Amino acid sequence: MFKWLNARRQRNDVAVKLYNHVVAHARSPEFYLSFGVPDSELGRFEMICLHSYLLFRRLGRTDIAGKDLSQAVHDLMFADLDRTLREQGIGDMGIGKRVKKLARNLYGRIDAYEKGFAGGADDLADALRRNLYASADASDGEVAAMIAYIQGAIDSLEMQSISEIMVGSVSFPSATVERKGQS
Repeated sequence: MFKWLNARRQRNDVAVKLYNHVVAHARSPEFYLSFGVPDSELGRFEMICLHSYLLFRRLGRTDIAGKDLSQAVHDLMFADLDRTLREQGIGDMGIGKRVKKLARNLYGRIDAYEKGFAGGADDLADALRRNLYASADASDGEVAAMIAYIQGAIDSLEMQSISEIMVGSVSFPSATVERKGQS
């Protein structure tokens, strides 16, 4: 029984590391300065959803331990959202409804991004405009840059060994925009 508890504690410790990586990278100023993501509470939530999706996608292509870790990160994400809502002064009566709405939003984005990838760049651009850029008027260049970033992140995550990710080491690519005329 104690082995099970120890394994669970270790998985939760790894989930904390991974979630912290997701949040830290989602807060990279470049997304808000150059990619056109709104620098707002909603924009930051959208970037956390996007990076969580990328991590969940990678962990979902592994064994049961990877899927369990994905669930632990998911659970931690919603515990953090619950805590954040409470810090904002939302009462106990409103927390459950808001967390359920945030969960539906995350699942909707995961579904939209998966369908976007399956349908090609135009479908992914539409999914990004409906979700990530819903509260902004992103240019075609900003959306194209985000698509390139997402594809680079998927490639980068696929190249990372699952053993590294399973101990909490994950790295997303740098959030940079290639500009014409610069070297």
